[in-house]
Amino acid sequence: MSTGERIEQARKAYEQAVYRGDVEGLAGAESGLADLEADTALARGRILHARFLADRASGEDPAELPLFERAAELYRSLADSRGEGEALFWIGCVHQVIRRDNAVAVALFERARQSASDAGDLPTQAEALRHLGIAAHMAGRLSKACELLEESSRLRQRIGALSGVAANMVGLAYIASAQNRHSDATAILDEAHVIATSQQAHAIIRQIEEARAAIEN
Repeated sequence: MSTGERIEQARKAYEQAVYRGDVEGLAGAESGLADLEADTALARGRILHARFLADRASGEDPAELPLFERAAELYRSLADSRGEGEALFWIGCVHQVIRRDNAVAVALFERARQSASDAGDLPTQAEALRHLGIAAHMAGRLSKACELLEESSRLRQRIGALSGVAANMVGLAYIASAQNRHSDATAILDEAHVIATSQQAHAIIRQIEEARAAIEN
């Protein structure tokens, strides 16, 4: 149901209740509005996260986490495991990417991964796996990090998220370098560059070049 249809449903439910004494449509209208509010909160939170990634020096926007938490609460009330899993993933991102708190983030990513798996939500599963891989890498668990990133890449390949595959390959190149597999690291970055270029993923291309410079030095 579109945004306009949900608003219209609520208007009609109101009129039915006020003028005809028929309250049967109120519950459905409330559910539709809760779904709309959850979707909007999630979308607004993602915009704020993108702004942070574009300008990390600006710091955390205090509105971001409450938006994701509200979305998770609403999706949970609607028994929407797909939506709840996605919201939990983004809450985890606030803790990992912005607050650098992997101890909190990992538990959220695991919950997100399970909810997404239950709902058959491959994009969120892939995202959760990626960030679990990042956490493992930061903890020095290189083999586990590689396993998680490769699993994320398989899902991203499956859904056609090729820019995301290239992004994961940057992490895999860093891991290969840390394992003294320098030729593998270079080959991974070369392949990632081809993929990112084909997708016009300029931000990922910059990450590839930064990784190449770091590995070569």
